[in-house]
Amino acid sequence: MDSLVLDRSAMPSLSRKGARLAQRREARIAMALSAPALLLIFCFIILPTIAVIVLGFTDFELGYGSFNFVGFENYAELLNDRTFRKSLWNTTVYAAIVAPASMALGLAIALLIESEGWGKSLFRTAYFLPVASLLVAMATVWQYLFHPTIGPINAMLDMIGIQGPNWLGASKTVMTSLSIIGIWQSTGFNMVLFLAGLSAIPRELYQAAEVDCARSALSRFRLVTWPMLGPTTLFVTTISTINAVKVFETVKTLTEGGPNKASEVLLFTIYQEGFVFLRVGYASAMTVIFLAILVSLMFLQYRVMDRKVHYA
Repeated sequence: MDSLVLDRSAMPSLSRKGARLAQRREARIAMALSAPALLLIFCFIILPTIAVIVLGFTDFELGYGSFNFVGFENYAELLNDRTFRKSLWNTTVYAAIVAPASMALGLAIALLIESEGWGKSLFRTAYFLPVASLLVAMATVWQYLFHPTIGPINAMLDMIGIQGPNWLGASKTVMTSLSIIGIWQSTGFNMVLFLAGLSAIPRELYQAAEVDCARSALSRFRLVTWPMLGPTTLFVTTISTINAVKVFETVKTLTEGGPNKASEVLLFTIYQEGFVFLRVGYASAMTVIFLAILVSLMFLQYRVMDRKVHYA
């Protein structure tokens, strides 16, 4: 009888020990399964980032066998570099135009498609085509559209008595032209994200809003749709801002930073310094500044917007 009591008293400790062993076994299995992904992240993300940070403190140039540590000289040179300041300003202007405009258009198109009873797949595909298209290949089309003499945009302006500008060849209009291309490219992707968010909103909420006298489309959008799209909007804002700051292909393909550096953006300047002038150390310092800007933007957006987001 006493041995039976002892056995029963030992059962909780044995079960706890078994649970701990099971947890350790699960942890080892999880580490084994995640090891390849962790190794790839370390080799292709963490290690290159560390290398860029280290090279930013050197005068390393491609083609030379040795380099010296120069401390913060590259960063001090950046402060006095007019090209860097110009590219930073152009990137800011581009992102300030493209990110909110593509978000607004993406949301508007998503709302229109969601309200349609037919042709949803067709419209989704049509608006998503710019995302799937190769921008370098589409550059030829945009060069034709923006051509100052034979382009259809200036031809339509001429029909109503407006003299069309040299869109890609004038300093005053080149950033506007590139921003139009950026909005065209980003709107379809934002539309798909907003469509996913709209499809996740329970239909019962709209019925409840109608009972509470929110019968107009604007009232339903303000009271139901917009608050419930909070997480999606936060994600789209972050992605749109990052993509806008990372603009490179259109500048490289259409303008090469011209005219007179009016369209030179940050990534194009980094490309020029690193792969044309071969100043890898100086380009690495620019890259560190670029990464710091991206991290700061993401942190600021999540700190400011996350408090206003309603998570269902």
